[in-house]
This record gives sequence, structure tokens and C-alpha cells, in this order.
Amino acid sequence: MHLLLVEDDERLAKAVQRIFTAEGHVVDWVADGEEALVQAALEPYDVYVLDVMLPSVDGFEITRRLRASGETAPILMLTARDSVRDRVTGLDAGADDYLVKPFAPEELLARVRALGRRQSPVNAEADTLRVADLELNVRTREAVRGGRRIELTAKEFVLLEALMRHAGHVMTRSRLLDTVWSYEVLTDSNVVEMYIHYLRNKIDKDFDEKLIRTVRGVGYAIREA
Repeated sequence: MHLLLVEDDERLAKAVQRIFTAEGHVVDWVADGEEALVQAALEPYDVYVLDVMLPSVDGFEITRRLRASGETAPILMLTARDSVRDRVTGLDAGADDYLVKPFAPEELLARVRALGRRQSPVNAEADTLRVADLELNVRTREAVRGGRRIELTAKEFVLLEALMRHAGHVMTRSRLLDTVWSYEVLTDSNVVEMYIHYLRNKIDKDFDEKLIRTVRGVGYAIREA
């Protein structure tokens, strides 16, 4: 799934990103309420994971504005505020679930999976990303190009999903590091270049039309010719 994590505690945000990416999710992280609203307007998300106490706009207000804009994706609120009044405020604002810090990683993942199932009933068409003759089913984790099934490792799958969810747009190297590896590697590592090479060997090598593009000095994109 494609998740937006809104958390101003960088240490906690990095930990939560690692939890989600290890599960195979694509995660965008912002630390500010206003930035969260901008990001939500730019891209569709399967689940929002929001802290309550945030700079500029708090999680309650973000939730109200998202719902007022017509956003229907599930919202999970993370907070240290565990009073009944706070939980009621969050749910009344439009949140779907409320998890109190500190929490177990297993419970966080279970709640997000449940919210994802609630949002996306079994629908093969809705679960499939397409670019040209390349198809990626995010539920079954299968990749097919030109009718040929392509075997991907866990990281290759998450990287390809990130590129395909932003098809036609350039993803910077730093954003790919954040989204796919979540600070598991040093920023000066060549892991992005290495995995792009792996993907090209599997996705493009045996096909005339090359889909994965390098934008020099910026990053990578996947798009039709």
C-alpha cells in the first residue's frame, strides 16, 4: 500500500518507516501539518497515519480538512494522548482508528492492514498498476511484462511500486532512499543505482521499449516512450 506518514518526531518517524517498508509498503513521510495537506492534494494514498501534535496544523484539523475535501482513505491517528475525550475528538473529526504511543510494531501493522482491507475490497483491477505493457499487482505482488511473469525480490518490488505509483514523474535519489529503504542505508550508498540496475535487467533488458529512465542529476522515472 501507499502510505502517508505525518510525524514530527524524526526518530519515531524513521522507526515507523522501517516497520512499514519491511512489510512491503511504500511510505512518504512529512513532519508538518501544512506539508501533509499539500502532499495529500498531490498524490492518492491508501492509508494516512497521522500524529496528533504537529507543527502548524494538528492531526485533528488535518483529518477534518481531508474529510471536508472528500478524501475517503482510512486515517489512523498516533498519539501519546490517551484520554477518552481525545479519542472521541479524533474519531469525530473523521479518523478511522486511534493508536496510543508507545505501541507494538505488530499492532501498528495489523491495524494498517485492517484499514487497507476496509478501503480496498478484493478487486484485481484496482490493485494493478500499469505502465505500457508492464503490470504490477500490489496485492498478489506479481509483476508481468508482455505476458511474461517477472520474479522480483522484496526490495525490487517496493522500488518498482514506488516508481509506478509516480509514473511519468521523476523520483529523486533521496526520495527513493526515504521511501524504499527508510534510512536503512547511508545517503552516500549506491544502493539506489544498484537496484535500478537490477530492475532494468528484469524489466527492460529483453524488450525494445525501455521504461525505466535516468534523469541525470535528478533521479529516475518510469514512463512510456
